[in-house]
Amino acid sequence: MAERRKEIYTYQSGWPIYGLGWSHRPDQKFRLAIGSLLKDYNNKVDIIQLNDEKGEFEVKGSFDHSYPATKVMWQPTRTMGGPDLLGTTGDYLRLWEVKQGKRDVSLKCMLNNNKSSEFCAPLTSFDWNETDNALVGTSSIDTTCTIWNIETGQAKTQLIAHDKEVYDIGFHRGTDVFASVASDVIGADGSVRMFDLRSLEHSTIVYETPDLTPLLRISWNKQDPNYLSTICMESRKVLILDIRVPSLPAAELDGHLACVNGISWAPHSSCHVCSAGDDRQALIWDLSQLPNSIEEPALAYTAEAEINQLQWSTSQPDWISIAYGPKLQILRV
Repeated sequence: MAERRKEIYTYQSGWPIYGLGWSHRPDQKFRLAIGSLLKDYNNKVDIIQLNDEKGEFEVKGSFDHSYPATKVMWQPTRTMGGPDLLGTTGDYLRLWEVKQGKRDVSLKCMLNNNKSSEFCAPLTSFDWNETDNALVGTSSIDTTCTIWNIETGQAKTQLIAHDKEVYDIGFHRGTDVFASVASDVIGADGSVRMFDLRSLEHSTIVYETPDLTPLLRISWNKQDPNYLSTICMESRKVLILDIRVPSLPAAELDGHLACVNGISWAPHSSCHVCSAGDDRQALIWDLSQLPNSIEEPALAYTAEAEINQLQWSTSQPDWISIAYGPKLQILRV
């Protein structure tokens, strides 16, 4: 009988971890990129990979990064050919090329969404289009979202998405639709807005918070694109939204004892979503009972400290990664 794989692996970094992203390539299993959270201009991004035989992570590459990376994400390609690209946001959108079999990482391009200055307003997040890998969308504190064509290095479009800082952006399954979250002046609340690249004159307000609270993160359901999840600033709840029924959440998941910092849908299931927060817990929720209320999580894991980042692996859907302090853990679920 084959030996069952260990359930948890831990990596200890030399600095607090914030940026966190799984590689999608089938030939690079258990490879992640992690970014530092240092109160300094000089930050780092490491590429680590689990050595199956030793049962421990090894550093496969490292590079310097200006300011902490607000997001780290690998190009969502599932083929083994072509360049191996990693994206980061902070002061700019940067794309890095990772050389196969080497510890060599080189800066491929640096994209600035400010046409009138060499300086760019800080970028809060970005998302890679899974259908068309040439498209990357960024969100900024200057109220804009920019959709880039990374093959030409040019902005496909830039729009004022909200009235105030835009905190996150996420592509719908498909090429043309994306959503963003922010704190807005109109109505003095946070909102989720949805845009279509084929008709940018209009946007759809999917949800507005009733209590003046900004929205921080957004995550689309990978299997059923009618659903997305979002979290409010300093809130213990995860909001599940149905874009066909705007304004009213389809569910409010209220299982955390402190504010939620991260959300991620299962890549292989339409009814499972994971959340993590300051209560040190990573909770997996089963939404198959909707529209009935969801009272308790299906699974719970308690870490050693407040969890500030969470990602569910798309290429290995049995595995979730969390980051707290200088530690990264991957958990088999």
